[in-house]
Amino acid sequence: MQPIQDYARSITRRHFFGQAGVGIGAAALSSLMTGQTAQASGGLPGLPHFAPKAKRAIYLFMAGAPSQIDLLDHKPKLNELFDKDLPDSIRQGQRLTTMTSGQARFPLAPSKFKFQQHGDSGAWVSELLPHTAKMVDDLAIVRSVNTEAINHDPAITYICTGHQLPGRASLGAWLSYGLGSMNDDLPSFVVMTPSWTGRKDAQALYNRLWGAGFLQSKYQGVSLRSKGDPVLYLSNPPGVSSQLRRRMLDRLAKYNERTFVSLGDPETEARIDQYEMAFRMQTSVPDLTDISNEPQHILDMYGPDATKPGTFAASCLLARRMAERDVRFVQIFHRGWDQHGNIGGDLPDQARDIDQPCFALIQDLKRRGLLDDTLVIWGGEFGRTCYCQGKLTRENYGRDHHPRCFSVWMAGGGIKGGVVHGQTDDFSYNITENPVHINDLNATILQCLGIDHKRLSYRVQGLDITLTGVLEQAPVKAILA
Repeated sequence: MQPIQDYARSITRRHFFGQAGVGIGAAALSSLMTGQTAQASGGLPGLPHFAPKAKRAIYLFMAGAPSQIDLLDHKPKLNELFDKDLPDSIRQGQRLTTMTSGQARFPLAPSKFKFQQHGDSGAWVSELLPHTAKMVDDLAIVRSVNTEAINHDPAITYICTGHQLPGRASLGAWLSYGLGSMNDDLPSFVVMTPSWTGRKDAQALYNRLWGAGFLQSKYQGVSLRSKGDPVLYLSNPPGVSSQLRRRMLDRLAKYNERTFVSLGDPETEARIDQYEMAFRMQTSVPDLTDISNEPQHILDMYGPDATKPGTFAASCLLARRMAERDVRFVQIFHRGWDQHGNIGGDLPDQARDIDQPCFALIQDLKRRGLLDDTLVIWGGEFGRTCYCQGKLTRENYGRDHHPRCFSVWMAGGGIKGGVVHGQTDDFSYNITENPVHINDLNATILQCLGIDHKRLSYRVQGLDITLTGVLEQAPVKAILA
């Protein structure tokens, strides 16, 4: 990609020469104006790089890190090692958080929850996820995802933006930038942050997780709220009619166009586009969020929370409605998965929040013929330890952060169902087969959407930045259809 050329396409000669000087500026401008420019839809020329299997994606993000060892990574041998110390040969001196590094010992805590094999794939799934268990043959379960980050903020920033430090573009922003929008009346990237019923103290979410970073602001995610206006300031204030709002926006657009001619800042164009989108959303968003026409059997499929605004179930139902309306990328951040203690009490509630709605979303998409070209991803920022943090009993325990291995599942467009990929040791501590770095995971997501992760880049401060970094990463071919 050539973002400098994109910028040069819209910058005015007056502003450029005023900033850079005539002599050097003329030569630089001549070189910058060569090459391709962005398409009118907002997508980049040449994208997708190849025929995509998925047109859109829904990312179900379990913020706080779900315990893989209690949900998807069955480790029965730990039952024999209850309250034994984690062997040094397993830990291998690996980094710990400050929350457990001072513990006198690291007692092993087997999962209190029962596991069974399901489907033709024979995938082991916890009793906490009975609905997920019914659809394992639709899923590719990856048990060997790993990351370098060991604390929440850098870890979630890393998996969402490709870097542990803030300032990079998020996955959804990259997709909006590279592929553009498939509809005129809704944003191409929508975010929801539903309620949860597990541990009440939860890690904060920052809008940089769905931000545009160095890209134009029009590519950032739009947060859909459950109270008041679904999008802030969507409704006209008292005394302002739709016709008056239209006249105001027309006049404002003229002022902004004048500013753009004078300064040539692409953000001015982005502002015009966002005002226009907001006006169209006054009609499209109420239609999107009005579920009164949904059949009762569909509401029942999503569960009792489907009609409660702001719940995970309601968010999944809205995600399906957005898929029908060709929203490019939907991301749902479900908080409360940071179980340092009381897994016996909190984890069942968290699982209950998401299990039936996740199942319903996949089945609903499938029945409507949308799953074939919709990619669905479920996972968090890292995993949990096999040893206990705090007091250990057979019925309750806590688990610290564990970046060395965790589980993610994917389904839909571009993904092979009924696959279990990657293996961990008997402690769910180290990966023994087919490691998948989070950058490999993001490369796989881009691959399903027709993007070569190495070729989607943006030049910032002399560097060609990509979502997946500079190390050798690759899509996980074993799970690709």
